[in-house]
Amino acid sequence: MAKIIHEQKKCIGCGSCAAVCSDFWTMEDNGKAKLKGAKEVGDGIFELEVDNIACNKEAASVCPVQCIKVK
Repeated sequence: MAKIIHEQKKCIGCGSCAAVCSDFWTMEDNGKAKLKGAKEVGDGIFELEVDNIACNKEAASVCPVQCIKVK
């Protein structure tokens, strides 16, 4: 099991994650990226446990502010 962590408060809304991994990422009306199905764990940090990291490693690598982590 892997965990995707998104520090949404650091997100600058560039949309790179949604462009390379639209199955997991979308852009919200507030201009920030959203990890689909993730739960907020506090202070603008969202987590999602997945069996397959799929394209999330690429989403993390293209993020210019590195607010996406795959563990």
